[in-house]
Amino acid sequence: MLGAAAASSSPSSTAATTAANTLNTIRRAFQRNTFTAPSYHSIVCGRFHFISLSSCNALSTKSMAYSQSLAVPKHDPHSSVPGNNQALISLSDKKDLAFLGNGLEELGYTIISTGGTASALENAGVSVTKVEQLTCFPEMLDGRVKTLHPSIHGGILASRDQKHHMEALNKHGIGTFDVVVVNLYPFYDRVTSAGGIDFEDGIENIDIGGPAMIRAAANVIVNELVLKLKSFDHKDVLVVVDSQDYPALLEFLKGSQNDQEFRRKLAWKAFEHVASYDSAVSEWLWKQTVGDKFPPNLTVPLSLKSSLRYGENPHQKAVFYVDKSLSEVNAGGIATAIQHHGKEMSYNNYLDADAAWNCLSEFRNPTCVIVKHTNPCGVASRDDILEAYKLAVKADPVSAFGGIVAFNIEVDEALAKEIREFRSPTDGETRMFYEIVVAPKYSEKGLEILSGKSKTLRILEAKKNEKGKLSLRQVGGGWLAQDSDNLTPLDIQFNVVSEKKPQNLHGYVLSMSRAMLLL
Repeated sequence: MLGAAAASSSPSSTAATTAANTLNTIRRAFQRNTFTAPSYHSIVCGRFHFISLSSCNALSTKSMAYSQSLAVPKHDPHSSVPGNNQALISLSDKKDLAFLGNGLEELGYTIISTGGTASALENAGVSVTKVEQLTCFPEMLDGRVKTLHPSIHGGILASRDQKHHMEALNKHGIGTFDVVVVNLYPFYDRVTSAGGIDFEDGIENIDIGGPAMIRAAANVIVNELVLKLKSFDHKDVLVVVDSQDYPALLEFLKGSQNDQEFRRKLAWKAFEHVASYDSAVSEWLWKQTVGDKFPPNLTVPLSLKSSLRYGENPHQKAVFYVDKSLSEVNAGGIATAIQHHGKEMSYNNYLDADAAWNCLSEFRNPTCVIVKHTNPCGVASRDDILEAYKLAVKADPVSAFGGIVAFNIEVDEALAKEIREFRSPTDGETRMFYEIVVAPKYSEKGLEILSGKSKTLRILEAKKNEKGKLSLRQVGGGWLAQDSDNLTPLDIQFNVVSEKKPQNLHGYVLSMSRAMLLL
């Protein structure tokens, strides 16, 4: 009653209400595409901003106080203004975009989109409302500002269980978004490209609006999941950052179920996507500004490559992750090796293969390294790789049997035949058996012959380890970090401290280092 009385006795309050209604009428008309011609677009936007400014300036502090006392009509928190079922799509990677757009359109969703994404959807025959039609504001600053607007973030962040949130959206003519599909500028690919990228271009490729939308939508999911423990009929925002989730998203939207685990998984994936992105930006900026290998805070982004049968022992569960740090791009190693043949790799297979490959990287001449349980049991370097292989086996044929054999040159037809047919020096009859063969390259015929040795033989093609990598090792509750040990005996300047001096120091050192490897 007090609110009604105040309204009826205050002309300024009536003017405020009329101005607000006029603003919302224009905004809703514009959002519903009532105005289609470009000229009307400009006229309406200009008129809309003029009315907004004029109306705001006309309202005195007193009239605003009166307007705050007005009775607010009831509002259904489950409804959306201007309508239900809106999807916001803004993608750099447009893989399967047409599939997604058509699927959402068939389900009755109004699709809101930006720039190139909107054009791609239109080319695919999907109806699109461009972001500027909602914001009534064009993209500006070379695309830096387009979605950073209350009409976008208000529609994402509003909690629909909160009456005052929905009243605020209605007051300003803002509709809610049910689906937000966003991925980010390809910063990782740009800064790791073969030609490199300068600092200014790198900065330009740091996405701002994308992470803001993803975090907003994911945060709403988490908040709503907490609020909805007692209510399961509420529509939340669904955030998608991975094109592989499009089919599952559409299937979910077709049904009436409210799968909280699915929503939670999408929210986790969204935060993880942004965290990995921020990790790459942080690593790149640190190297650009400081360059030191040991920053005060270190994030190592790991990507799951495969599940393993078990860990070091059969009772231990295990998986294998690939390090996605910028420093590891094209840096070689077993993690990025291509498996051409054989059984899936095990936990211990990875450890042994890594030990063989690391040992092999110390040699420049054609070399064969054989490892058993992470320890070298045979190493030989010769101009003739066939001879090197035979000598490496003969160093300890018992340990070499069932081990890992690695070469630092191509495995051709001749070498493949030798690996396949070579008999154990212990009896001269038993063919040598290996778990893994690793090499930087295989000829077509060599790979064919080697694949015929055993169905289980794992054949890996790996790139040589690059120098200057960071070496990490876990201890209880922490990590040790150091430069990788890239020095070979030939790289070290030795000082002779004995009275008797060797005539060929480098040859002596190389012989001693090989002898130590064979112990």
